Formats: sequence, structure tokens, C-alpha cells
Amino acid sequence: MSIEVEGILKLYGSQKALNNISFKVNKPEIVGFLGPNGAGKSTMMKILTTYINATKGNAKVNGFNINENTQDVQQSVGYLPEHNPLYLDMYIKEYLAFNANIYKVAKARVDEVIELTGLTPEVNKKIGQLSKGYRQRVGLANALLHDPDVLILDEPTTGLDPNQLIDIRNLIKTIGKTKTVFLSTHIMQEVEAMCDRVIIINKGEIVANKKLKELREGKKQTVIVEFDYRVEDAFLLKLPKVESVVNTHGFVYEITFKTTEDMRSYVFDFAHDNQLKILQLNQKNASLESLFRELTAD
Repeated sequence: MSIEVEGILKLYGSQKALNNISFKVNKPEIVGFLGPNGAGKSTMMKILTTYINATKGNAKVNGFNINENTQDVQQSVGYLPEHNPLYLDMYIKEYLAFNANIYKVAKARVDEVIELTGLTPEVNKKIGQLSKGYRQRVGLANALLHDPDVLILDEPTTGLDPNQLIDIRNLIKTIGKTKTVFLSTHIMQEVEAMCDRVIIINKGEIVANKKLKELREGKKQTVIVEFDYRVEDAFLLKLPKVESVVNTHGFVYEITFKTTEDMRSYVFDFAHDNQLKILQLNQKNASLESLFRELTAD
């Protein structure tokens, strides 16, 4: 087990930032840690990296106790904080070489992480001359320097343009094949593209901890179908397990069923029996964003 969290409580005065949080993360696995602003995401990440102490509870990272083996935890974790701290007057390679010396990592590793994170075109610039997206890459390169078993990334795609997003997404997915990646983000599309599992936190408490597939599965499904001819809603309502029918436009209908069973075959049979042609037939899954809103609504 790469990360084990047991009963973590964090108080700021009388305010509970984290309220008896417990979860586990396996290796290899990419886990998205989601929640609205102020939910406790960054606090949890800072505790796991030993940056701050919990008020109560315990956790292990790579088998090392965060309270008893602080230095071992730090050496086995790569951490990219939300507000990426960088020395702006240093050159990229100079900054990474400086940190490589702290980690006692071979200088050759600096060139490896520069290439890995796509920093090569900007390598001769000072960090202060870089765009926000490239500064994020420098932070990610620094987190990867010592080849850690666990990566903890707080908003790693902040400030990246669409092309950079794809590059960093692919990099994180590749890393996640052999390492543990625990990341927070507000971009739901990134979670759906990268993560194996999500943990959703709200007001300091976990409200969901499931595989993405399980989280999407609900008691309903919606099928979008386009016929070549208009159909009365009353006929579609006779399909099994139908809850509602909406004619969105033209000959396109959204049919909601009270079941997780794939109902597209029933719609196909309906069209065949009524001598209709189907121009499109798709299953509309609930988006992670809508599920997130539902779980974190006041």
C-alpha cells in the first residue's frame, strides 16, 4: 500500500479542516482527490508530505510513518504544491541541478526530467522568463528528479494551454503505470482522462471513494436516439422501464430509463418493429461534473 491514511483530524483553532479522514491508495494507481475550494484537499496533501502536522490520526507513505519517519517520507515522495515555489532568477537547468544535489541524484537525471516534461525548448531561459505553464513543468520536473515511488500533485495542470494539457496528461498517465499518483484538480475532464479512482471530499469529510466506473453507474441512464420520422412520446413511453421522454429537437429524443441495463437494444427493436430508421443511437452517461455537484452541494 503506497498511502494509508487513518483517522486524520486537522484543526485550525475550532475549525475542522479535516474530520477523521481515512483512505488507502495502491501502487500503481492514479487517484484524483476532488473537492470544492476549502474542502481540505491541500491540507491533506501537506500532511502526507510532512509539510504540516495533523492534529490527530496517522498516515503512512511508502510504509513510512509521517510522524516518526519524516525524512524517509520526504525522500520517497515527489510533491508539486498548488503554489509552485521556484527561484525565478535561476536558469531551469541550474535550479534542477541545485535540487539534484540536495537529493544526491546524478546530474544526468536533470537532463532526463527536462526532456520528460517537455522543457527542452525553454532550457536556456531563467525561470522568471517562463510562462505559467512552463513554470508548472519545472515544478513537475523537480518532483520527478529523485524518481519517487509516490507523486503528490496539487493542481498540476494549472495554467497549461490545451496542447500542454495533453502532454502533461500523457506524462502523468505514463508515470501512473509504475508509480502511485495522488492528484487534485478542478478540471473534471482531466480526472476522467487520467484517473483510475476518485476520492471526493467536502467540508473536511470524504463523500465518495470509488472507481470512476462505479461512480458513473447510477440507477438511471439516458439514451439519445434520432429517427428518420417524428414519433409520438406516448409510443416511446411504452418501452420497458422508461421514466421520461424528451423531444430535444427535430426527430431527436432523449429517453431516460430507470435501470443501469443498456437499453439501446430495446430502442433498436422499437425502431425495427415500427419501420423507422435510426440515424444515431448513443448512451448518455452522467458526467463527473454533475456527480461532483450533487455530492458537494450544500
